[in-house]
Amino acid sequence: TVLSEKPTTFTITVTSEAGENDETVQTTLKFTYREKYPDEAPLYEVVSQENLDDSDVMDIIKLLEQQAEENLGMVMIFTLVSAVQEKLNEIVDQIKTRREEEKKQKEREAEEEEKQRFHGTPVTIENFLNWKAKFDAELLEIKRKKMKEEEQAGKNKLSGKQLFEMDHNLDTSDIQFLEE
Repeated sequence: TVLSEKPTTFTITVTSEAGENDETVQTTLKFTYREKYPDEAPLYEVVSQENLDDSDVMDIIKLLEQQAEENLGMVMIFTLVSAVQEKLNEIVDQIKTRREEEKKQKEREAEEEEKQRFHGTPVTIENFLNWKAKFDAELLEIKRKKMKEEEQAGKNKLSGKQLFEMDHNLDTSDIQFLEE
């Protein structure tokens, strides 16, 4: 877009190629020709940007300075814009790489958490014996509570085997029943 004729001032919007998820970075550059252009570098500035960090904008300005110095004496606007285009494409690639690295890092962290979850105390004889003593005490306590509950509820019913062991008349009771 031409902004003025004297001195010639115009803006060019440079957009990167679409990256992953159609992400793009974009900047608008403003150029102003000096009297001695192209023997003198044009004035330039970054007017606006999208999806760029401040460090990326500083890199673009440094790139413009370098390219302008290298191309003194030649028409350079196309060269400057092409260099910025390449830089924006690099930035999109860096963003993609950074996201992939973050994804891989999260996967690694998830794997480490999973490993930590399944990594317990190494079993030694002493550890096992301490655990076994505590476990047996817990089981004994559970059995005692159960027995007390049964006594309080009046559930001292004997099993069939216990009945036969206590009353030997039951040994022949089925035969007597069948004979009658």
